[in-house]
Amino acid sequence: MPEYLLPDVGEGLTEAEIVSWKVKVGDVIDVNDVVVEIETAKSLVELPSPYAGTVTGLLVPEGETVPVGTPIIAIGDAAAPPSPPDADDQPGASYATPTPEMEIDLSNPAASGSGEGESLVGRMKADRGPMRRPRKGSASPSTEAAAATQMQVQGAFAPGGAQSDPVIEADEPAVPATPAPPLPADERVLAKPPVRKLAKELGVDLTACTASGPHGTVTRDDVLAASRPGEGRPVEEGALAPVPRSAARPAGTRETREPIKGVRKMMGAAMVESAFTIPHVTEWVTLDVTRTTELVERLKDHRELRDVKVSPLLVIARAVLLAMRRTPEINSLWDEAAGEVVLKHYVNLGIAAATPRGLVVPNVKDAQDLTLRELAEALGQLTATAREGRTQPAEMSGGTFTITNVGVFGVDAGTPIINPGESAILCVGAISKRPWVDEVTGEIVARDVTTLALSFDHRHIDGEKGSRFLADVASILRDPASALLF
Repeated sequence: MPEYLLPDVGEGLTEAEIVSWKVKVGDVIDVNDVVVEIETAKSLVELPSPYAGTVTGLLVPEGETVPVGTPIIAIGDAAAPPSPPDADDQPGASYATPTPEMEIDLSNPAASGSGEGESLVGRMKADRGPMRRPRKGSASPSTEAAAATQMQVQGAFAPGGAQSDPVIEADEPAVPATPAPPLPADERVLAKPPVRKLAKELGVDLTACTASGPHGTVTRDDVLAASRPGEGRPVEEGALAPVPRSAARPAGTRETREPIKGVRKMMGAAMVESAFTIPHVTEWVTLDVTRTTELVERLKDHRELRDVKVSPLLVIARAVLLAMRRTPEINSLWDEAAGEVVLKHYVNLGIAAATPRGLVVPNVKDAQDLTLRELAEALGQLTATAREGRTQPAEMSGGTFTITNVGVFGVDAGTPIINPGESAILCVGAISKRPWVDEVTGEIVARDVTTLALSFDHRHIDGEKGSRFLADVASILRDPASALLF
């Protein structure tokens, strides 16, 4: 009876938290079926099974953090139905007697945590439908009752609200199942466990949410929208992801303690390391970006860009890439151990995103080689994946420069902390209408104005280089036509 050992889905992963099980004892699964969702120090990852058979035991409960190599699920022969679990058994308890560990082939891409925005087995979960039909011969009284309950749930979402009739194979005798107790209203709503958890934290009734996901699934964004009616402002690429309001505190509670783990734990350690090992210098420039905002509006109607998201961040990212040509030191690294400054001839452009689970900085690989359309597509995919909490470790490694956008929240500027492994970070403030003195006429006019703040490593980037880079970015944003000079 094989046991699935928790694999290392990232570089140097040592532990992970079991967020939610996607199967239960008695389910029959195939190779590459998703069985569990885990949270690593960097992201949420769905793990597929390297074995086919019947689930005989869930060896780690939800919410527990375990080291890599720990057996997490036991899978038996599909031909042998599992013994019915004891009445007091619950998901997450151990149902199987430990067996000798088996080596798991992590070269299988399905077990490596790769993939972008879809299940690791290469197909969307929605394509499989909201539930699995047990294989013939694998049912037990407990699983039949669960199947009856699932049919009730499925029927609630059938066209016209009619319930689907149960399917009975011709060679299978009809066995009357014990009617399952009716589910609570919020349990009849299709939603993933993390979405249900978020709704509970925010005090949102899932039945009141407008479902926008596949097959009428309530998504995280649906819950957030329901938690703040009238605040439906869209989030741009590079924006900090919307952070939900704190749930109403229980009566009589003066403090709430949350464990420091996963992405938040890694973020805290990285920021402390950066703040106390890199001598930061931050410079600001406030500038008129009216011509940039006008260019963005024109680009939205351009035939090459009509079907991609175009925002000021796209032009800012292009300006950063161009300015690096004149100041390559910005795209470098101080290697303390080797006693060298490493100049990078490629740009992995990171976009900082704050999620409810913590700060993540995925990056666009080799951004210097992308066309404007390709860059827009990459930024859109990167930020959408980050907001969903599906950014994979490989997408966050190897960054060389970061942009953080706090402007969408009306913040003018900040003093950003350099991402470890890099030498500089650019903070983009709010773009808003302000009175501005025209340099030619001297008149006061209303213009689109923003503030840029650049933090850089002063060990090898002196004030002249940092100032020149920031001035070049500002020059392009003041007049995008000046990009032809770079």
